[in-house]
Parts: sequence; structure tokens; C-alpha cells
Amino acid sequence: MAVIIGSTRRGRFGPTVAGWFAAQAGRRADMDVDLVDLAEARLPETLPDHDEDVPEPVRALAPRLAAADAFAVVAPEYNHGFPAPLKTAIDWYYDEWKAKPVALITYGRESGGRYAAAQLRQVFGELHAVTIRDGISLPCYWEQFAADGSWPKVTADCNAAVKTTLDQLSWWARALREARTRVPYVG
Repeated sequence: MAVIIGSTRRGRFGPTVAGWFAAQAGRRADMDVDLVDLAEARLPETLPDHDEDVPEPVRALAPRLAAADAFAVVAPEYNHGFPAPLKTAIDWYYDEWKAKPVALITYGRESGGRYAAAQLRQVFGELHAVTIRDGISLPCYWEQFAADGSWPKVTADCNAAVKTTLDQLSWWARALREARTRVPYVG
């Protein structure tokens, strides 16, 4: 599974959320985790014309995405949407997303990133990816720090939601991998 940090903003909270989610997934025998930080990937902002060469950063990330049987996208909500660098990263690839499940872990103010998640469901649907129903929404995430500075608090709702999300992601990853192996996906 690739866990994708969808924000490249300085001072971003995404690495904290992604690290927590990746640690939860890493405790499971049915998941290997590849943490993909879009800030480190340095994908170009401008997409080329169809007859132009693909830039090296895009070529470098492609095998990691292709190898993943599932994705967890960690995204903040900015102005009722998700960050432009995440959209650009999604648009650089097509076959890498196809017939694979995507869990959405969003965060923001009171909405917890639900508007960003709704938009991401539309985008991934267009790419023939399957967004799982139960993702994780983190409203007012800054209120979930424990007294010792760790995140999240033991009592945070996300600690219960992560199990359901990982269970569903694992099921869909296995089911879609088996289906892709038996019959190549057409789309």
C-alpha cells in the first residue's frame, strides 16, 4: 500500500497524519507500506503534451505507484477542496490507479476535510480507482494532541476508525488484485 502525503505546504500537518496511518497499517501482517511524500517527489506542476517526454521525477515515482495494490491519500482541505499539488500528482498517472482501492484520510477545520474527500472520490472514479466507503475525517485535528505532544490522543475517534478503514482497504486490495490477475481490467 502506498500512503500518499497530499500536501506540499510548509508547516503542513500531513506527515503527522500519514506517519500515524502508516504505523497503524504497518502493524498488520496483510500490509506493506510505502510512504510517498509529494513534497519530496518534486513532480512538475505543468503536464506535458502527449508527444513530450515524461520528466524524471514522474518516471521515478511511477513504479512505486504501480507496485501498490492499494492507496491511502492523506489530504488537507483548503477552501472546500484538496491541494493543487495532489491533483497534479494524480493527473500525472493513469494506469497506476486503475482498478485499485483508495482510502481517503482528510483533515481540516470543522468539516474534517469532507469536501476534499468528496472531490477526490469524483477524480479517482474517473481514473477507474475504487474509493472505499469508510475513510477517516479529522475535524479540528489540532485539538487531538495529547498532553505529552503526541498525536492523536488515545481517545480520538480516528483510533477506532482506522481499523475499519484498514480492514476495508485490505479487503478491496486483495479482491481487486485477484481480479486483475485473473482478467486484465479494461478501461
